[in-house]
Amino acid sequence: MDGLFPTDSLPETAGPTDAAKPGAAKSGAYRVLARKYRPQSFDDLIGQEPMVRTLSNAFEIGRIAQAYMLTGVRGVGKTTTARILARALNYEIPGQIDKPTIHMPVAGVHCQAIMEGRHVDVMEMDAASHTGIEDIREIIEAVRYKPATARMKVYIVDEVHMLSNAAFNGLLKTLEEPPEHVKFIFATTEIRKVPVTILSRCQRFDLRRIEAGVLTAHLRRIAEAERVGIEDEALRLVARAAEGSVRDSLSLLDQAIAHGEGQITADQIREMLGLADRTRVIDLFGQVMRGDVAAALQELEAQYAVGADPATVIADLAEFTHFVTRLKLVPGAAEDGAATEAEVTRGRDYAEGLSLRVLGRAWQMLLKGFDEVKTAPKPLAAAEMVIVRLAYAADLPTPDEALKLLRDAGGSGGPSPGPSGGGLSGAGGGAGGPPRMAGGSQGPGGGAMPGAPTASGEPRAAPRLVASSAAMASAAPAGAQAAAVPSPAAPWEEPRASAVQPSPSPSPSPVPAATAPAGDTRPLNSLEDIAALAAEKRDIRLKLAIERQLRPVRVEDGRIEFSPTPEAAKDLAQELGRKLGDWTGRRWMIAISRETGGATVAEEREAARNRLVTDARADPLVAAVLKRFPGAMIVDVRVHKTAEEEAAAAAGAPILPAGSEDLPADAYTAPVDMDDPGWAPDD
Repeated sequence: MDGLFPTDSLPETAGPTDAAKPGAAKSGAYRVLARKYRPQSFDDLIGQEPMVRTLSNAFEIGRIAQAYMLTGVRGVGKTTTARILARALNYEIPGQIDKPTIHMPVAGVHCQAIMEGRHVDVMEMDAASHTGIEDIREIIEAVRYKPATARMKVYIVDEVHMLSNAAFNGLLKTLEEPPEHVKFIFATTEIRKVPVTILSRCQRFDLRRIEAGVLTAHLRRIAEAERVGIEDEALRLVARAAEGSVRDSLSLLDQAIAHGEGQITADQIREMLGLADRTRVIDLFGQVMRGDVAAALQELEAQYAVGADPATVIADLAEFTHFVTRLKLVPGAAEDGAATEAEVTRGRDYAEGLSLRVLGRAWQMLLKGFDEVKTAPKPLAAAEMVIVRLAYAADLPTPDEALKLLRDAGGSGGPSPGPSGGGLSGAGGGAGGPPRMAGGSQGPGGGAMPGAPTASGEPRAAPRLVASSAAMASAAPAGAQAAAVPSPAAPWEEPRASAVQPSPSPSPSPVPAATAPAGDTRPLNSLEDIAALAAEKRDIRLKLAIERQLRPVRVEDGRIEFSPTPEAAKDLAQELGRKLGDWTGRRWMIAISRETGGATVAEEREAARNRLVTDARADPLVAAVLKRFPGAMIVDVRVHKTAEEEAAAAAGAPILPAGSEDLPADAYTAPVDMDDPGWAPDD
């Protein structure tokens, strides 16, 4: 499908009419490239091989449908394909070919008139301007008559989705059972607007967008035929701007030829289309990923000064982000014919250095930023704000990385490890070499500076460290020089040596138990004790989980064996072991048992409350009150304690945060206060 057939030089063959003579159609007026190089046969079509193969087989075995539906985006060849199909249906060379065929090496009797849209038996109708039932009624009346000169009468309806509902309904019967000499060919860009009843009566072909590499090669052949010098980079820019549309690409090439006066360069194409230099876009991408806000803003302003549209720059950044992501997942994507050597080389470097989370976050921010720039009163200012947000976000960890930092960071008293972020460090992200990963603003300990600004402009607070049980069980030898705490490695990084190496020292001797960090030494022999400890540590979520989701099988100090309830989290055992190790400084063994287990703490409390309510109902005084006041109910039961019991309870009772008390489900009134003067039972 490499041939080029200018429509004013359609191959000629002998015939009885003048329609086959190309000289009859020649004119001195200039014709644009999109019309001059319109395909004249299926061999001239590019990028539509599946459709051509299907039609070829159908014509060979004589299975020609009564109606065809051609759909696709603008400029991919729907109307041209319809005309070629009409030509194939009526292809005729006297004495040689007298049947439909897709092999049309030379012009037949009717070919020239059909391709020029002036054949009496091939009628084209624009449904955008003929939408009513009256227009369809004319077609219905005309299909009864046989063709005047051709083999078949063909109706080409362009933009068929514009027909009214009445017009579609009027066409149904004729479309389902047309005369043998009638064929319908519909073309549309909005296939979803065509009724299903119409689609079910047609053979549908989806014309694809032309791949950038195929389109670039096609443009190169046309430029050579026009004797125009054009750089390969310029061809790639035109193909990329056309977005898979052949007509759009030829219109841009026509404009570029006039703009460049016969010699076209990539800079001229960028100037004509308001595009930014692709290399400079990659430079801007590297600066943003390194978090270099000043350099990124300066580069954006420089591109704007030479004519680049701010929205186009943001769109190009998003496109390059997508390209890097594809390279990371599918290395073969580098073989795309539309990508330059610089894009492939530097894109591979960024694909190796950036994680999918960072690329995905950048894509989302650029996508949202593009809409902001398009609607902003000052697009440059909006684009600058997008760049600032993106550059500062490069130093921020992803949510799971931040959670990992809070869970895994250990130690106390030293510099806190900051988020590794996802950006690039140094100048490695430029043209000189592959990018190197780093963590943004560094503190003395290799972490993020607590005062470094965040994306919102506020000072960044240092993350709170949670000491692990391993850190609490060990301590550094006396007199040894403390090593700098390295920042935790990002998911894409290889383990590397710390920037500050500790000085060589002999193996540390065992630390006496007296110097080990002190944890909670009280014995924890029941789930109630463990829930009380969680309340003291203000971990209300874990406290409620212990009370409501653990059925004890065996509980002793340092060991818990339980059966989880169905609503328990899958990682409850791991979380409980980790928290208890941190709180007590001892290693705990947490095991999940297949045994049923006993009642949960909450169930035991509810059972105890029910027993108290039952006992209270049996009390003669309470029974008398309930009888005296119909509808009264016992909300809660409180047992008076002696002064000694209250003092002991106060000394050992945990301090619960406000709002964490367990209330019964039916407690919609305040509990009865036994000290209220209005309530005075006999002592």
